[in-house]
Amino acid sequence: MSDTTFAPSYGPVAIPVRELLPWAILGGLLLMLAIYFVGAEEGATSLIRGTYVHEFVHDGRHLLGFPCH
Repeated sequence: MSDTTFAPSYGPVAIPVRELLPWAILGGLLLMLAIYFVGAEEGATSLIRGTYVHEFVHDGRHLLGFPCH
């Protein structure tokens, strides 16, 4: 009885850029929205009235180095 083994062939994997592009754009937009709410949602530029968003992300602002006082 003979055993047949195949040597694996390694090569570069094709990255489907056309399929990844919409997800990359969506991720970038969500990232920009998150940075806006953490970094700029206060005072005259706020979209939501009051300081609710500012207080919700207050500690995150300090950890990321945004001035808030």
